[in-house]
Amino acid sequence: MLNKFFGIALLGSAMLMTGSAGAGSLKLAHSTWVGYGPFYIARDKGFFKDEGVDVELVIMEDTPIKMGALMAGQIDLVASTVDEFPIYMKPGKMVHYVLAVDNSKGGDGVVANKDITSIKDLKGKKVAFEQGSVSQFFLNALLKDNGMTEADIEPVNMAATDAGVAFAAKQVDAAVTWEPALSQGAKSEHGHMLLTSADKPGLITDVVATTAETAVAKKDDIAAFVRAWYKAVDYSKNNPDDANAIMAKGVGGWLEDPKVFAETLSGIEYLDKAKNIEFFGTAAAPGQIEKTLGAALDIWKSFGRIQVEVKPADMIDYSFING
Repeated sequence: MLNKFFGIALLGSAMLMTGSAGAGSLKLAHSTWVGYGPFYIARDKGFFKDEGVDVELVIMEDTPIKMGALMAGQIDLVASTVDEFPIYMKPGKMVHYVLAVDNSKGGDGVVANKDITSIKDLKGKKVAFEQGSVSQFFLNALLKDNGMTEADIEPVNMAATDAGVAFAAKQVDAAVTWEPALSQGAKSEHGHMLLTSADKPGLITDVVATTAETAVAKKDDIAAFVRAWYKAVDYSKNNPDDANAIMAKGVGGWLEDPKVFAETLSGIEYLDKAKNIEFFGTAAAPGQIEKTLGAALDIWKSFGRIQVEVKPADMIDYSFING
């Protein structure tokens, strides 16, 4: 209840501040995650301002509230995984992906009892994961690759961190989660790492998205935002210690310790300009983003979570990644 109230308070604050936002400004919402650290480098090192845009960063943990704010035009940009946005699109409100920020390379995964050595061994087992989240998408993509569906397992719905705790307590046979619960589960006496996002590159990627209307109305501001992101990623490569201190302080929460931030950072990679161009591709020759989004649309449709008929090409905006 407290988290829900806090999320609503943040939304109300966002609504009040949006009215004063003028040209050359953007408001971006994101959750507490290591992948979003360079936003704070761009802010604190002045890269946003150098590029001619003022970006307000708002931490919002509640995904439905965050996405609702985007759909209502109360937030200009949201950072989240590729798979999550289609769930929250409303009729007449198209979402455009404008930038890829990080790729999970081991930061997400599946921990399981030691006698479970393959995805197929999950058949009939209790598997904990958060429904409607990237964990459910990731699990279903893995099951599909092995000719299985959720009907072949015993799903246990709980938040990602709780899933890791439940596995460590031997309440479930496996859990789909992310760091730090992922490593903690794998280190338990009865557990091991069954599979991580490093085994499925490009399947769990964080992107920044906006509405079709905002992509047009604030085109120059978003282009400036993207250029500043590239500068921030380059800074993080060349000045890792200072960058981690800035990012840990900015993202905060369980990542406020630069040491913890650096440790968690090993499970992802930040995507610079070259990586974005590779991930997006072009309209004529789409990159991995089209495959990931296509898989997400198929999976969420099968659960009745998609409210609008949409194709990957409708959501991928190739106009910003070249800076």
